[in-house]
Amino acid sequence: MKLSDFDYHLPPDRIAQHPAAERDASRLMVLDRRAGTVHHARFRDLPSFLRPGDLLVANDTRVIPARLFARVARESGGDREVEVLLLREEASAPPQRIWSALARPAKALREGTPLVFVDPSWRAHVHALGERGVRRIVFEPAADAPPFEAWLSRVGHIPLPPYIERPDSPEDRERYQTVFARESGSVAAPTAGLHFTDATLEAARARGVMFATVTLHVGPGTFRPVTAENPDDHVLDPEPYRVPPETAAAIREAKQSGGRVVAVGTTSVRTLEAWVRDGMPDDGAWRETNLFVRAPFEFRVVDAIVTNFHLPRSSLLFLVSAFAGREKVLEAYAAAVREHYRFYSYGDAMLIV
Repeated sequence: MKLSDFDYHLPPDRIAQHPAAERDASRLMVLDRRAGTVHHARFRDLPSFLRPGDLLVANDTRVIPARLFARVARESGGDREVEVLLLREEASAPPQRIWSALARPAKALREGTPLVFVDPSWRAHVHALGERGVRRIVFEPAADAPPFEAWLSRVGHIPLPPYIERPDSPEDRERYQTVFARESGSVAAPTAGLHFTDATLEAARARGVMFATVTLHVGPGTFRPVTAENPDDHVLDPEPYRVPPETAAAIREAKQSGGRVVAVGTTSVRTLEAWVRDGMPDDGAWRETNLFVRAPFEFRVVDAIVTNFHLPRSSLLFLVSAFAGREKVLEAYAAAVREHYRFYSYGDAMLIV
């Protein structure tokens, strides 16, 4: 397959700029990957498409306010504003906190450059330059500074993806998190989980459906477009993940009883399929994965997927195409365009069975 095989036409007005008024009011397209049939529903109808004994597995990562704005001094005099996207915290000696980050404009952040934030109780400077535009930034507290997490919550912004062409708002603090978000560490939401409500989960449990969580902290590499015409040349950035012992036990129970493992989102798919390739350990330890799922691929754990509609030429589109077949997926996407579905992070959902 070639990269150009994963293009499709999407009118710009189909890209959701705001979440639905209610999480589970989003539309739900149900794609039967064997029959190739499509059914249209609402997300709150999801439990009716599940069976007793099925296991929903969702990513409980929590998005951090990773987008920061700072001022740096120009060589020609005066200050300029830069945007910093925190990617991943690195090992450091307290009270310092060291983060890998991207910056825009990147050329403004050279080694040793100090950054000044609207709340100066934490100072920062560029410690080193890395590959692919990554900067390593050291944060240091001033006297009587609040804890770093409290400071970051105060000055940071929710890192909405660039195709949402508006500033983040207070609403995004809630709506760009899932209702089961627990473990802080992501710079993007596992968006298939955004549709779930407590009522949806209770309705699923009432049908005899089990629920479990994994954690994969989402980095920008998950959403970075595939640029190599030969997909085999594309490499995903590693991301940390863990499968708790109780989730490992629930997966084994579901498989033994004939239930399906229904992964909520592509991050859950990658977590589960990386975990089985790591030997299905039940120690709950943190590991890393850069698993790029593309056809041909043997799915060893996942039997069904709840997912959103993904960008052309993205690794996520490769993943759902490997699961359901490229032609069926692109036909379903064309139907979604005709039926005025909303696309991407705040858009509608798809269940692939």
